[in-house]
Amino acid sequence: MKRVLITGVDGFIGHHLVEGILKNTDWKVVGLSKIDCASTLHRLTDMDHWDDSLKERFDFVYHDLRSPINPYIANRIGPVNYVLHLAANTHVDRSIEYPMEFVLDNVVGTCNILDYARGLKNLELFSYFSTDEVFGPAPEGTEFKEWDRYKSSNPYAATKAGGEELAYSYFNTFDLPVAITHTMNVFGERQHPEKFVPKVVNAVLRGERLFIHSNADKSKAGSRHYVHARNVTAAMLFLIKQHEQGAQIIGDKFNISGEKELDNLALAEYIAEVVGKPLNYEMVDFHSCRPGHDLRYALDGSKLKDMGFEFPKTFEDSLKKTVSWYLDHPEWLLDEFSKSQFVKENTAFENQTKGEVN
Repeated sequence: MKRVLITGVDGFIGHHLVEGILKNTDWKVVGLSKIDCASTLHRLTDMDHWDDSLKERFDFVYHDLRSPINPYIANRIGPVNYVLHLAANTHVDRSIEYPMEFVLDNVVGTCNILDYARGLKNLELFSYFSTDEVFGPAPEGTEFKEWDRYKSSNPYAATKAGGEELAYSYFNTFDLPVAITHTMNVFGERQHPEKFVPKVVNAVLRGERLFIHSNADKSKAGSRHYVHARNVTAAMLFLIKQHEQGAQIIGDKFNISGEKELDNLALAEYIAEVVGKPLNYEMVDFHSCRPGHDLRYALDGSKLKDMGFEFPKTFEDSLKKTVSWYLDHPEWLLDEFSKSQFVKENTAFENQTKGEVN
């Protein structure tokens, strides 16, 4: 039986990976996490089909990767065939306010897991999960390929790029079997309520005004390629299968991009349609008044497609299912504390752009 170590296992993408791996393989999964403000073990316990047979193939190990993995933690993890490194601090606003926290989590933490991985005897693959943001803003008509230059706009993106370069250096220096993926804006069930899809669901349900980030003259909303977390999992399992069948993925990079680009206003309107309530929104030039935020990101996903990968679910089906899921599981939407943070954020945006909006 293969054994896979997933860091950041109780994070949003991490727990979807656990679900997909347990459902589609017979592997043993070991999850590693420090359990911070953006993670919760409830993501794991609330997963669909989480029965006793699946629980027997899952172990959880608590560890903060700001510290090296010592022999005690390594013994608790046990032998490992695959390492999927997702543990990261991901909140852009917080990275602008506290950049050193992101250096410690995303660079130092990555170095510590790489040092641990190069001592593993049966390691077949170390997968580093990076982000589209390392490339910086994408001009209209541009979709970045895997090996294009990096131009990070904020400390979060820069620390992910730093972790990515560390991972690649371990491939070159220590012959560590590294492969790197870039994902775009991932959505799905049990996502942190500050992220766009659950934030829009909350605003529509409560009749609150939603600020849509736009260009300087407020005529065009920012755009992204959105991809469901289950499709990210499917892409990762596809890459591992390709590796097992002899394809050369070690030392290479792969973009996991959504199948279509959508601007944030169109996405919010579609969510409101599924919810069945009107969207109360206002376009704001957030990017000019708050450096570090980009209007458009875009990745070229043709490399995976040319290898034979196809998304199991369409964007529309995935989004409709996700929004309906949130309506059936309001406990994963804003609580009163988070709601106050939501109001505080929107009030701050309003005050910053007051002279322009009125």
